[in-house]
Amino acid sequence: MSVSIHDLDFSYGSHHVLKGINVDVADGTLVNVLGPNGTGKSTLFRCILGLNKNYRGTIIVNGKDIRALSIRERAKEMAYIPQSHKPVYDYAVLDVVLMSAGASAGMLFSPKQVHVDRAYGALERVGIGHLADRPYTQISGGEQQLVLIARALAQNASTIIMDEPTSALDYGNTVRVLSRVRQLAEEGLTVIQSTHQPDQAFLYADKTLVLHEGEVLAYGTPKETITAGLISKIYGVDVEVNSLYDDKVRVCVPTNEIEHK
Repeated sequence: MSVSIHDLDFSYGSHHVLKGINVDVADGTLVNVLGPNGTGKSTLFRCILGLNKNYRGTIIVNGKDIRALSIRERAKEMAYIPQSHKPVYDYAVLDVVLMSAGASAGMLFSPKQVHVDRAYGALERVGIGHLADRPYTQISGGEQQLVLIARALAQNASTIIMDEPTSALDYGNTVRVLSRVRQLAEEGLTVIQSTHQPDQAFLYADKTLVLHEGEVLAYGTPKETITAGLISKIYGVDVEVNSLYDDKVRVCVPTNEIEHK
């Protein structure tokens, strides 16, 4: 198992956020974490990453208890891509990716050819090698997100945590980013990402983890877990789940909107 979470509880003071979370994620699996705002998705990610340490239970990543790992050791196992990233300095794309080498080479270092080759390789792997010398602030939002994915790849971690990676992207860039993420999972990486779009889980994910009020409401394949009743319960809207293309994909349709047509 790439990630194993057992009996995870976490509280902010008296506010109980995560309650008895048990999840096992196999290597090479793309997991979409679905749930309303405030249900504990980001807190779960912070616990997995070792940023929230005073949790109860155990979190094992690649066979290692994250409580026993230093920051640098955790960086060798996991990469994190935040929901949004606002650059301050106008670094070249290649330099942004090279920043990930600090996990293995230390914070104050001069990049060696092996680091440069790894960074170029990561950019090529996500299809944007041609942007290596472009200023990071002068490329599109979708391209910036692919750069962050490339940086995670260059970090050489086998598990990537992504917090709503497409929330600020247009439709075309959303498709490009999620297609590339799915490809990386098919190549053996483990990806755990949050989303508010059940249709994305149907189209791209291997597994869907549904959180509701800090608890696991469902965990399994999208077709097993995402039902009309579940969507109604967690989001408070009535939907129909429809099958398309001989059930190769499913979509959620708000029934109230159909009734108004």
